[in-house]
Amino acid sequence: MFIKRVAGALGAELQAINLAQGIDAALAGALRRLLNEHEVLFLRDQSIEPSNQKALAEIFGPLQTHPAYRTVDDLPEVMILESTPENPSKIEAWHSDMTFRQHPPSVTVLRGITIPEVGGDTLFASMTAAYDGLSQGMQRYLDGLIAVHDFSHGFKESLSESGGRDRLADAVATNPPVRHPVVQVHPETGKKVLFVNALFTTHIVGLPPLESAEVLQFLWRHASLPEFSCRFHWQPDSMVIWDNRSTQHKPVNDFFPAIRRLHRVVSEGDRPY
Repeated sequence: MFIKRVAGALGAELQAINLAQGIDAALAGALRRLLNEHEVLFLRDQSIEPSNQKALAEIFGPLQTHPAYRTVDDLPEVMILESTPENPSKIEAWHSDMTFRQHPPSVTVLRGITIPEVGGDTLFASMTAAYDGLSQGMQRYLDGLIAVHDFSHGFKESLSESGGRDRLADAVATNPPVRHPVVQVHPETGKKVLFVNALFTTHIVGLPPLESAEVLQFLWRHASLPEFSCRFHWQPDSMVIWDNRSTQHKPVNDFFPAIRRLHRVVSEGDRPY
């Protein structure tokens, strides 16, 4: 295996590795160590079955499902993320996956299936670097604050569609708003990370509404600065593994009217706090 860093803040491409040959204990340990070090790992030419992708995600912990996405037949943990001209992707904002849950995923494994000829990249940003880039005064201000994350807020476009409320009624009912610390300590690295995002975070508890809104807007702009980020260009059979506890990502939806289809599996792993 060869490791090539792709940006100063985060990201490494793993070369000369073939996951179709299986994952032994040594490789599993290496992937966990590299993910802690680089926060997001990029692999090319990984022609594997959905069951193999599921097995890869399981090395990071038990798996979660999602209340709003279709899944691969007989594999409810393997979600299908698809954008078509008839049903384009509605997610544009920077986010961490599924922070509307009390126990959000620790690790996400995403594999490219159908990829547009042009466009459709994904941006990633390190919330470790973003926290470290704050002034000491802002770090002290944020320490101990709690923010609310809400499924309905993140899926408001889908809910506003005709029939959306009925289609997602169970998801809304089983995912009420939850609270997470604005600053968390990564359970494996011990580093502090920012844990608010523009897709699911609605407000900071105990702050006046205007102050809460201004603080969140500042944090979202700060967290997506270029010096904290990197960009990945998808190809068929490309795979990305990222630490959902210490990164955010943003899809670049610039490929209309092409189709993009990906398979996603998320691992519960250790509690983030």
